[in-house]
Amino acid sequence: PGPWALAGLREGRGGRGGPGRAVGGRQWVHGWFPELPWPRRMYRKEKSIQLKSSSAALYNNLSVLHLPGRQLTSFSTVHGPSLSVVMADGLGFSHRQLQAKEGGMAVSTSLLTQAAWCVLPSRVLLVLTSQKGIQMYESDGSIMVYWHALDVMEHPPAQAVFARGIAAAGGRFICVGTSSGLVLVFDIPPKGTNITVSEVLERHCDAITDIAAELGQAPDGAGDLVTADDAGTLCVWSTGEEFTLLSKIPAFGCSCSSVKLWNGIVAAGYGNGQIRLYEATTGLLRAEVNAHARWIYALDLAPQTGKLLSGAEDSFVHVWKLSRNLDTDDVEIEHCHAECVTDTQVCGARFCDPEGNSFAVTGYDLSEIFRYGRA
Repeated sequence: PGPWALAGLREGRGGRGGPGRAVGGRQWVHGWFPELPWPRRMYRKEKSIQLKSSSAALYNNLSVLHLPGRQLTSFSTVHGPSLSVVMADGLGFSHRQLQAKEGGMAVSTSLLTQAAWCVLPSRVLLVLTSQKGIQMYESDGSIMVYWHALDVMEHPPAQAVFARGIAAAGGRFICVGTSSGLVLVFDIPPKGTNITVSEVLERHCDAITDIAAELGQAPDGAGDLVTADDAGTLCVWSTGEEFTLLSKIPAFGCSCSSVKLWNGIVAAGYGNGQIRLYEATTGLLRAEVNAHARWIYALDLAPQTGKLLSGAEDSFVHVWKLSRNLDTDDVEIEHCHAECVTDTQVCGARFCDPEGNSFAVTGYDLSEIFRYGRA
């Protein structure tokens, strides 16, 4: 594709001479403009990380942990019943394999559906979801501190049972979604294994696909957690001793695979290749972009800069820039970079630092993690 010229929803006009389309009385701009020169590339490919196994075709199938002050970055990706964890310290790589388990330490043949590091003020946990339940480990995967079995009896006999969607929230909670549409809220102590289910959120009717907590500064009255499901419905919540539903963004006929929340802006990626931006306070659509030619599998956001990363089945990874116009309060999105990962169905994409200066990508049946840094 050629360069993109994109704008947020603006009153009464398109952007940069491109065709506009009205959405709620405003316009959004899309398309490519061959006459414009390519901008200088923001990122270049770096040495990739080899995996012990490949990556499965699952939503958001890459997690990255980079703790400030430590020259250590950890990567994880799921394949079948196992999780590959790679730790890079600048000198080399160390590998660890974690297996799906049931109950105590019994190894399970159930398939993993996702893995993510959850960073809380007092501790960091590595959370795995599967067809059987939810496992929580110390951040390096050395010790399993908690196991939660899914209640199969809650599901109809013909319905698949699994957990999916993981996010730390509210400073002391970890939220995990399920195939029945429930969101389990776990209360995490500062240390130890006394983890409890403090609440169950029941506002979704379809399987949860993704959960995201506020990564920036939530405006007054805005929620700090968003949940998404297979039908495309989004729910925005305020966390606390009791979670409160603030807004529900209805589905429009397409599954939402990945979602992020930044400074009161909900960024959602869909199966039709669109990225949609909503106001977290009201649920109003503020911008939509035809970002990819095929199903979006992953979104990520760099909290310090507002850069948005998207990866899809079309082999492309795009970097965008979100902002809010201080004069008009418009939500704006600008295209910054396009990267073609040749012959690869992208299934995971994550920034490796809070500024968005580097990112990593996984692909279906690919036994490596591609890395990109600033050019």
